[in-house]
Amino acid sequence: MKVFCILSDERAFRSKSPAMFSTVMKRVGIKGVYVPFKVKPKQLGPAIQSLRTLNIDGANITVPYKESVIPHLDILSEGANIIGAINTIVRNSDELKGYNTNAIGFMDTLEEAGFEVPDKTALVFGTGGAAKAVVFILNWLRAASIIVTGRSQDEMKKVVSRISGEARNLETISQQPVSANIVINATSVSDPEESPELAEIVNKLEVTDCELMIDLNYGRQNNFWTAKAAEKGIRFMDGLPALAHQASRCFKLWTRLDVEPAEFIKALDEVS
Repeated sequence: MKVFCILSDERAFRSKSPAMFSTVMKRVGIKGVYVPFKVKPKQLGPAIQSLRTLNIDGANITVPYKESVIPHLDILSEGANIIGAINTIVRNSDELKGYNTNAIGFMDTLEEAGFEVPDKTALVFGTGGAAKAVVFILNWLRAASIIVTGRSQDEMKKVVSRISGEARNLETISQQPVSANIVINATSVSDPEESPELAEIVNKLEVTDCELMIDLNYGRQNNFWTAKAAEKGIRFMDGLPALAHQASRCFKLWTRLDVEPAEFIKALDEVS
C-alpha cells in the first residue's frame, strides 16, 4: 500500500488532486491512497518530519508552503534549487527530496497549447512559488522579455533578481497599455470576492498583441481572467491542463510509471 498526500492550509480540502491521483492509481493497478492535510504555518516542520515517521511515499506542496517548506527538506533537484520553490516531495528511506514539477508541467502545457515562447513577450502576475516556476520556464525557453507584477515591490525584485524579468508594480500595469504575447495569472486569485483590488486592476488592464491568457487556478465560477480574455478576444486556458501535466511528472517521480497527462485529465473529468 502506497500513501501520498497534499499539504496546504484549508485549501487542501478544495484541491482536486486527491480524487485525481486516487482515480489514476486505481486505473494503473497501484494499491494506494492520496489524502489532503491541513497544516498550520507553525506546524509545517513537524508535518514534513511526519512524512518520514509515517512512511509517506510522496507529497505535493501547494500554497502557501511552496517556498517555506524548503528548509525542512534534505535535498533539492537542480531546477527546484534555481527556482527557490517546490511542489513535490519524494521520500527515499529517510531522505526527502524536493522537486518543482510546476515548471516542467507549465512547459508541457505551453507545448500542448501550441504557444512557442522564443522571442515572445510575457506578463506574469504573482511573485510566489507558481510565479517563480513560470518565470523560470519562460526564461529557459528564451522569451524576449518577461514582466513580473505583484503587490510587493520587494517580492517582485526577488523573483527577477533570482531568475529573470522586469519588475513592474500593479498600479503601473493598470494605468498604461502593456504589450505581451502571453499573460499568466500565477497568483491564487481569480474571483473578485477573493481580491476586489486585483479584479479592478485586471478589469482596467489594456494588453496588446496578446495571443494567450492562462489562469493557473481552476474551478472559479466568477473568474475575472476569463472575463478579460473574452472581452479582448484572447484565447484562454484555466489551470487544469497545467495540473494534469505536473501531476503526470509527479506520478513518475513517485512510482516510476509514465502515465500520460490525458489520463489525469480523464480522471479530473470523472471526479468533477
